[in-house]
Amino acid sequence: MNRRTFLKQALIAGGVAAVAPFELLAARRQAVHLTILHTNDMHSRIEPFPLSAPQHAGEGGMARRATLIKQIRGENPHVLLLDSGDIFQGTPYFNFFGGELEFKLMSEMGYDAATLGNHDFDNGLEGLLKMMPHAHFPFLIANYDFSRTPLHGKTKPYQVFERGGVRIGVFGIGIELQNLVNERLYGKTRYLDPVGVAHEMVKTLRKDEKCELIVCLSHLGFSYTDGKISDVLLASKVPGIDIILGGHTHTFMQEPYVMHHADGNHTIIHQVGWAGVRLGRIDLLIEEGKKRMLSARALPVHTARV
Repeated sequence: MNRRTFLKQALIAGGVAAVAPFELLAARRQAVHLTILHTNDMHSRIEPFPLSAPQHAGEGGMARRATLIKQIRGENPHVLLLDSGDIFQGTPYFNFFGGELEFKLMSEMGYDAATLGNHDFDNGLEGLLKMMPHAHFPFLIANYDFSRTPLHGKTKPYQVFERGGVRIGVFGIGIELQNLVNERLYGKTRYLDPVGVAHEMVKTLRKDEKCELIVCLSHLGFSYTDGKISDVLLASKVPGIDIILGGHTHTFMQEPYVMHHADGNHTIIHQVGWAGVRLGRIDLLIEEGKKRMLSARALPVHTARV
């Protein structure tokens, strides 16, 4: 090989080496369309409401929800499916099977995670523990200390998911059980301050886990007039949360509540009633760490498809 040929090939190789990392970086910066689907307060409603029901006649049903979820996943591969608690209690299915059917059907639908609501303790800690093997998804709850209970090691404070190269941190926050649930049902569960815990979760997920999006699964309730901690209050005190998916108050929200913060960021709060008659859907565009909400709504779960 003469000197001229060697220099030419070296320059070509160097050019490839210089361009390749840039091209990889550019590929990672492509915008990702993320769809978050969510439910809350299903209350063991397996079947649709009967046509004779005074409210929600013919609405809901887990089979119909499964069909809708499958349809949406066919449209977008980057989907997260989440639940904000109170999966148990409300129909004879829970009385007879103790939650087994609910967890099995949610697993078939491919839920990615859920948090715990107060009614999920209605068969006690042992009853909940017995049903957990039927759930092929994690239970996320950061402000319940189960270290002195049978649930020790059976839940996680948070989990990181990845969709389209975007890291999404999801954590759970539960309502105070004292004076709401019989003490014998939750035993030595210790309740931790949700605001302080949420601050720690945001710090961990943003700095340590390098998450671009932070989602809180909350069973606190949307809002109260007596100063009780709620989704709205939590968002005001912990502005680092991008999305709060709520439960407990059975609040039907066709569109989310958006809280704007002084630093220019905002928190999206959404809740979709109860009994699985609505499926929440939030579509986001995430590019270079920037997040833009494309749309958010509560999809009706019935024979008509949206």
